[in-house]
Amino acid sequence: MSSSTTVRAARRRTLRVAAAALVAAAGLTLTACSGSEAADAKSAGHTNVNSAAADSTASGWSGLQSTGAKAGLAGKQSGSAHVTNGGKAASPVRTQRLADGVSKAEISQLGDQHYRAKIIARGSVLATLETNGHDSGLDANDMFVTLTLDGQVHSWMGGGHQGPGTFKLAGGWTAKVTKAGELRYRAQIIGHDGVAATLETKGHDVGLDANGIYIVLSAGGVISAHA
Repeated sequence: MSSSTTVRAARRRTLRVAAAALVAAAGLTLTACSGSEAADAKSAGHTNVNSAAADSTASGWSGLQSTGAKAGLAGKQSGSAHVTNGGKAASPVRTQRLADGVSKAEISQLGDQHYRAKIIARGSVLATLETNGHDSGLDANDMFVTLTLDGQVHSWMGGGHQGPGTFKLAGGWTAKVTKAGELRYRAQIIGHDGVAATLETKGHDVGLDANGIYIVLSAGGVISAHA
């Protein structure tokens, strides 16, 4: 091989080595930037998005929700409770201990006949009930809770009947519970003059103040009432 050919080959090897070094350096720079961004995100608190869900799951309350169901009793509706912590901010009106002796309801007024009750245990918000022109209810692991249009919370333990079926309730009411689909039950609340109200779950619990008798129908078809 001639001396000129040897020089050209050496130059090509030198260029290839230099190019590889540049690629490696670029890779290290990108890795360092990514690590810095991750650290910034963590310090800003963005890694705790699911912490509330984790608290609910750990406490055994995960998935407790309820939403609106039409009811004809006294022109009212029932429902609207969920395991969230969003919506309007409001100052607490009062705090009330619940029937299980462990949890409490922190009740706030958001507007006319519009109340919110946060169910709290051991410092964590486990569920939220909200009225907005209708009552609200929740089956919290066999503790039943209602929030009425005037912001009153009522809770009791047990007394549930598993639907479908027809059941006698407190206050002389009768509930005819039928299954309408997956996690969807309907309960006709029947008095002396016939059907006074209809509760319906659509994957969520519902509740009703039936003239001072508090009724909850769960998404699993359990109905309970308490005076």
